[in-house]
Amino acid sequence: MIGLREDSGSAPVPASQAPALAAKIFAAAGWLQTGLKLEHRPEQETMARAVAAAVKADEPILFEAGTGVGKSLAYLVPGLIHAVDQSRQLIVSTHTIALQEQLESSDLPKCRRLFKSRPELEKYADFKSAVLVGKSNYLCTTRLGLALADRTTLLGDADYDELKRIAEWAEATDSGLRHDLRPPPRPEVWDVVNADSSSCSRKHCDCEKCFYQRARARLRAAQVVIVNHALLFALINAGGAQAQSPDRETRGVLFADDFVVLDEAHTVPEVATQNFGLSLSSYGTDRALKFLYNPRTKRGLFRKHGGAQAQQLVVDALEASGQFFDLLGATLLAQRPIVRVREAGPADPTLDGPLGALHRLLGQLADKLEDGRERDELLEQKQRIKGLQSGLNEWLTLADTGHVYWAERSGRKQTIVSLRSAPIDVAPALRRHLFGCGTSVVCTSATLAMGGEIAPFAARMGADDARHVLVKSPFDFARKMRVYVARDVPLPTPQEAKLALEVLADYIAFCAGRVAGGTLVLFTSYTDMRAVAATLEPQFRAAGRLFLMQGAELSRTELTRQMRAAGNAVLFGTDSFWTGVDVPGDALAQVVITRLPFDPPTHPITEARCDFIRDRGGSPFNELTLPDALIKFRQGIGRLIRTADDRGLVTILDSRVLAKSYGRLFLDSLPQPEFTVLTRETRADAFHPFA
Repeated sequence: MIGLREDSGSAPVPASQAPALAAKIFAAAGWLQTGLKLEHRPEQETMARAVAAAVKADEPILFEAGTGVGKSLAYLVPGLIHAVDQSRQLIVSTHTIALQEQLESSDLPKCRRLFKSRPELEKYADFKSAVLVGKSNYLCTTRLGLALADRTTLLGDADYDELKRIAEWAEATDSGLRHDLRPPPRPEVWDVVNADSSSCSRKHCDCEKCFYQRARARLRAAQVVIVNHALLFALINAGGAQAQSPDRETRGVLFADDFVVLDEAHTVPEVATQNFGLSLSSYGTDRALKFLYNPRTKRGLFRKHGGAQAQQLVVDALEASGQFFDLLGATLLAQRPIVRVREAGPADPTLDGPLGALHRLLGQLADKLEDGRERDELLEQKQRIKGLQSGLNEWLTLADTGHVYWAERSGRKQTIVSLRSAPIDVAPALRRHLFGCGTSVVCTSATLAMGGEIAPFAARMGADDARHVLVKSPFDFARKMRVYVARDVPLPTPQEAKLALEVLADYIAFCAGRVAGGTLVLFTSYTDMRAVAATLEPQFRAAGRLFLMQGAELSRTELTRQMRAAGNAVLFGTDSFWTGVDVPGDALAQVVITRLPFDPPTHPITEARCDFIRDRGGSPFNELTLPDALIKFRQGIGRLIRTADDRGLVTILDSRVLAKSYGRLFLDSLPQPEFTVLTRETRADAFHPFA
């Protein structure tokens, strides 16, 4: 079991000093100021004291902390003190890679320097940290050695060069992580050598050589573990702390006796929804079957075990799988890429028999072997096939009445058919697996509240009994932010669509042209973004401005890096660019909001939630659509001012903030309440960028 406290029965645990020490560290003229020369922020002190009290009492808390509060240190410092005092693990989960990197490379070193600056804190300076990454991302040297020694069983001749390349990389890499291998390994070869297998275990691996076992040892010794939301909820869904100790009640969410901080917590309901449901695909099924036996290469697990009979069962299953998924693609997904399934039996269970036969055979083959690696691997594949069979049956029968089921096309060429489900209301699952684990859960973000109230978000999180606290940003938005709202952009109706895009393009060209620094233009539609880009990209390039757009070849990280470097780039983004983008200084001097970020209720999850709210007599717009849009809007606005020295403009090109009754909620959520109304006739005189 992973966990710092392995001797649950022995000496009494020392009392946590987190509240007392947090008060001294974060006070005016306190140790944070004297030790690290950081300014005192009353909002940060409030948060640190609240977090310290919550972790000591093992209670949940929802804390909205505006940009610039310094929330990372406000939860890390008391969290680390509590972790060391109590011999417990602090789990910090984030949504974006950027924040994970900031925590590991900047914030944790600051904590260490702080602890070294005072004799009273010295005992905490030697804390250990680890980043938790999924098993399949690690190379297992045991499996690599087996694959090299027995390549004729698992891999075809064409794959041997790739296997040798991985072996050469293994001699040089320190991490053994897939993302450090360039170019990335081919999936079918990585499947044979990664750590996501029963072959990779302390029983079978040399813990000094296996990259995953070494990482696991670091994890066991760490006082703070950094993870991302997707992996956190995938592991929770697989059993979490309870799965590690099923014979008794275990306090903890992920590991025994841990406590958790969820940063960027506004994304948690969405991420948890994705991970508490079903997800299987034609691609995943094909890979699972071909791991057993690939008819093209004549390789696979059944090359060594099972013989011709077992190989034929895989061939039969592959044929049935192809027919099953092709039928769904040709019927359900013929007209649309995503389709909700409302009635059981959208296809015949033609894959059930072949998968059942494979499941039985794998069990029989395992029973013939002595305990050891080969038997473990057969049993693991048996469970894998059973998981596919159970998932398909659940999806075909719509087995969980609390879930919504749908099919979708995915992959670059849209040729993969995926079968999905998700809970309609994720609050009960979060209440059970997160807030009902007897340990502290701290949820924080710059955007949790709607109209100044966190209660609506708490209800969606299942955190009904959690304390709510809200502190505003310490930044001087009145002096550093100017807000403009265009009154004369046509409303986004079908009748006005063409004219609206023309006016949008005209306004964006004007606004970007008047601002010397960089401009981030946020869209809600890829179609609109591409249409405006087709008009404006030549103009920007002719003016010597770097033009960047999401959805081309560059990743979000690379687009953001180029924007920082250019200083005056124009970046068009949608969806993921509303949150997590951090470009301080004049390189991002303006954020343009083209449309209020209302999600259309066309996705099966949104559609099912709207039905759920209507059935209760509620309003889907007021309870779901509007709150989601307000949080996303606040996130988009938050891209502008990232440091105390930043300044810039927010330009809103959606006249609904003036024309609709709900528009006042968006204007009230701005950190700068004063705004100037623009029209195309007045904008030349009314629009004033910072000099």
